[in-house]
Amino acid sequence: MMSGPGTGSRNLTSAEWGGFEDNIQTGGGAAVIDMENMDDTSGSSFEDMGEIHQRMKEDEEEGEGDGVTEEGEEDGAFLGMKGLKGQLGRQVADEMWQAGKRQASKAFNLYANIDILRPYFDVEPVQVRNRLLESMIPVRMINFPQKIAGELYGPLMLVFTMVAILLHGMKSSGTVIIEGTLMGTAIGTCFGYWLGISSLVYFIAYLCNAQITMLQTLSLLGYGLFGHCVVLLVTYNIHFHSLFYVFWLCIGGLSTLRMVAVLLSRTVGQTQRLILCGSIAALHMLFLLYLHFAYHKVVEGILDTLDGQNMAPPFQRVARDLSVATNAVVNTTGQIMSVNSS
Repeated sequence: MMSGPGTGSRNLTSAEWGGFEDNIQTGGGAAVIDMENMDDTSGSSFEDMGEIHQRMKEDEEEGEGDGVTEEGEEDGAFLGMKGLKGQLGRQVADEMWQAGKRQASKAFNLYANIDILRPYFDVEPVQVRNRLLESMIPVRMINFPQKIAGELYGPLMLVFTMVAILLHGMKSSGTVIIEGTLMGTAIGTCFGYWLGISSLVYFIAYLCNAQITMLQTLSLLGYGLFGHCVVLLVTYNIHFHSLFYVFWLCIGGLSTLRMVAVLLSRTVGQTQRLILCGSIAALHMLFLLYLHFAYHKVVEGILDTLDGQNMAPPFQRVARDLSVATNAVVNTTGQIMSVNSS
């Protein structure tokens, strides 16, 4: 009895659930499909979001990589410019170092530079003596160029001799030497004439197309000072104007004629000869007159000018009249006291 109802209820239940199962089976496909679609859709959405996020991260990493690359390129370019500038700086420094080294080597090789001037002073005393005597003897042949000594030892010694003669003349006249002014004036006068007039004569000779060099001009004019030295040495010790004029015409004239004859033999054309020879003759003779008459006065004037500049006015005390100031103070004090008492 008990089993019957249980069995019947179980059967009913099975029957009832059987209809429900049929319904599930009939609509279950759609339900399963829907769930599958939902699962697929939900899964694909998460996957897509993950892929998008992954792509965004990759893009950011690529962007950062590109930025780093660009910055690296910029840094490389900047470093390249710095390297180029550094290389140029090193090259400039090397050039400056080499230039300084060359200058230093030239300074240390002064003896080698002096050797360049040695041929102009390599002369025997006998040759100097003969040339001094020849400077007082005018040449007669002017049809072909006369020989001019190409050395400077004799002319330089004559210039120093003239400086000594001028100093002797100034001392014998009683001129007081102040701070080496006399020495400097004599050296400036003699060397200024020798170098300045030689340059002027060479320039005129170049314009007149004379066959003479600057070295020959210096030598010719330097040896021409031998007559001036003789005239000044005699007339500074024997003070007679007539004797000076005789020596000026004879000895100074002979040395001047020697130079004129040499220049005539080396110049072509009457006008050119007149200009060149007249210029050197006038300058040479006038310079001797200046040294005898005007040089002392010029030097004395320079010394007087320097003395006037160096002498300062003495300090003087000025007496002050204090009575006026004292009376004014007393009167002012009395007025103030009278006002206070009233």
